Amino acid sequence: MQGKLVIFSAPSGAGKTTIVHHLLNKFPDKIQFSISATTRQLRGAEVHGKDYYFISKEEFLHRIAQKEFVEFEEVYSGTFYGTLRSEIERIWQTGKHVIFDIDVEGGLHLKRKYGDDALAIFVQPPSLDVLIERLRGRGTDSELKLQERIAKASKELGYADKFDVILKNYELDEACANAEKLVLDFISQ
Repeated sequence: MQGKLVIFSAPSGAGKTTIVHHLLNKFPDKIQFSISATTRQLRGAEVHGKDYYFISKEEFLHRIAQKEFVEFEEVYSGTFYGTLRSEIERIWQTGKHVIFDIDVEGGLHLKRKYGDDALAIFVQPPSLDVLIERLRGRGTDSELKLQERIAKASKELGYADKFDVILKNYELDEACANAEKLVLDFISQ
C-alpha cells in the first residue's frame, strides 16, 4: 500500500512535537511516526530507533551517496537530519499513513517530492518572542546553540505561506483539535 504523508513543520519550540504526540495517541491505528536519522548526540531519555536513528556523520554521508534518503539537510553546522526511504516504506507496509515532525526545509522537500499524497502543515507560534521564551525555558541548549536556534527560527517563520495549511498554536488544546480534523480529513480522501 502507498499511504499518505502528514508533515508537521515549524521552528524549534513552536509545539509541533507536542501536537504530533497528541495525534499519535489519538489515532494509533491510522498513523505512525517517521523516525528521522541524525548525526547529533542523544539528549536526555531519547532512545535510538524510537526518537531518532542516531548514526555517525560518516554513515550518514555514506547513506546519502547510496541515495537512501528521500530528504536530508545539514540543519545546524555539522549536524545532519534526514528521512530514510526505508522508514516510509516500513510504515506503509503496516497499512498506516506516515506522520512527520520535521524542520521547515525538510517538510518542504517532502511536500515537493510527494505532492498531493502529502499534507504539509506549518505550526505557527503566537510570536517570535514566545518562541524564544519557550526555547530558553527548555534549558537544554548552550547560549551559543540557543542563538543559532533563534536565528534559524526567525528565518523559518517566513516560510509559513509555502505550506498547505498554517496551524496556529496559540492555545494548545485548540491547536490539537484543529490538527485532528486536518489529519482525519486528509487521510480519509
